[in-house]
Amino acid sequence: MPNPTVAILGASTDRAKFGNKSVRAHLRAGYDVYPVNPKADWIENCQTYASLREIPVERLDRISVYLPPTVGMNVLPEIAAARAGEVWFNPGSATGALLDNARELGINVISGCSIVDLGLSPREFPDA
Repeated sequence: MPNPTVAILGASTDRAKFGNKSVRAHLRAGYDVYPVNPKADWIENCQTYASLREIPVERLDRISVYLPPTVGMNVLPEIAAARAGEVWFNPGSATGALLDNARELGINVISGCSIVDLGLSPREFPDA
């Protein structure tokens, strides 16, 4: 059986940021990880992509969002088009209006920490 797939929207090269800790956590949990960051080529030895549309998989099992809500609102159509099994809006990435709009677009919204859902803690991933 193939590994589950995840796109990390707002993936970061900065190991202190949750968008980086999530890349490392999903890798540890056995996911094929696709970081999305238009300003980086590689994050944690994973090739990055400028947008969800560029990710070379037929379907994502999960999208984990680490974008500010104003940016997240702008990419909701792209998230909806990806038709991921679940979309995690991590703490600080969503407002009530964003979550409502996401649901209206048919997105399977989960509001919570995707790292904790893996049975891990962000504290397990050092900043350095």
